[in-house]
Amino acid sequence: MRAIVSNGSEVVVTEVARPQPGKGQVLVQVKASALNRIDLVMAKGAAHGSAGGQGVPLGVEWAGEIVELGQDAGGWRVGDRVMGAGIGGFADFTLGYAPLMYSIPQDMSYEQAAALPVGLQTMHDAIATNGAFKAGQSILVQGASSGVGLSGLQIAKALGAGLVIGSSTSADRRARLKDFGADVVVDTRASDWVKQVLDVTEGNGVDLLVDMVAGPYVNGGLAATRIGGRMVNVGRIAGESGDFNFDLHSMRRINYVGVSFRTRSPVEVVEVVTRARRDLEPFISKGELRMPIDKVYRLDEISQALEHMATNSHFGKIVLSHTS
Repeated sequence: MRAIVSNGSEVVVTEVARPQPGKGQVLVQVKASALNRIDLVMAKGAAHGSAGGQGVPLGVEWAGEIVELGQDAGGWRVGDRVMGAGIGGFADFTLGYAPLMYSIPQDMSYEQAAALPVGLQTMHDAIATNGAFKAGQSILVQGASSGVGLSGLQIAKALGAGLVIGSSTSADRRARLKDFGADVVVDTRASDWVKQVLDVTEGNGVDLLVDMVAGPYVNGGLAATRIGGRMVNVGRIAGESGDFNFDLHSMRRINYVGVSFRTRSPVEVVEVVTRARRDLEPFISKGELRMPIDKVYRLDEISQALEHMATNSHFGKIVLSHTS
């Protein structure tokens, strides 16, 4: 079968053996897959947890059709349309783990479906589980124009947020955030962005801040979160280290939580996906959780797709079609 692998310096499309489903697995014929920022790292041969490495099919997000069942396949059937976050998605076939997949609604395309799973489970875990979010509360998604960030805005709305704030440093992207659930948008490069957040939260700050950027924005985030509130760090695109105001953190009594799938056990990942499916599948089935598709490439155009992602000029997801 065709698969995209890294040779250590670049990605190539090559032929590899088709995987065989084991216990609790299904074989999925991949129809579309979506790029994530970590693919830029794995394209150079680096591993990401159990994914990646030289010569191993890349891709961590996909959608397709089940063509073969392993033992104890969890009620899935041949012919089911499924989407999931799992390794080896940039290939003609991949293995899906029965408890880690979502059904694709009948009227949803494979390209649209491939863009959803990573954002759904990452942000549900950040908001509902680690963020301890309750209906009626306020939330700020910092770095909301990323694919995961856009998922966060919509999940917050679906779970009954009283106020949803989204940040982006791009005026064009800020103009589109309200289409995906933001009630208020802010530019974190503005000197008064924290004051803007305080003004719309009656001087208190948000109940929950989900941070995709980190770096020099962390202290502003502390000031924009209410006393006794929570900050959950998901991404660090503005920097993996930086100044941290420990006194501000202490005085505001903020619970600062870091999350990552890379250090979770398989059992923990199943728990994350199970909770996300329980809460979000009703909204998925009704088409209320959606992701804008920035551009669709063919599988053999992976180099161009990665180059496009590296420019950070996209809004929503970059998708590979495996059938065109």
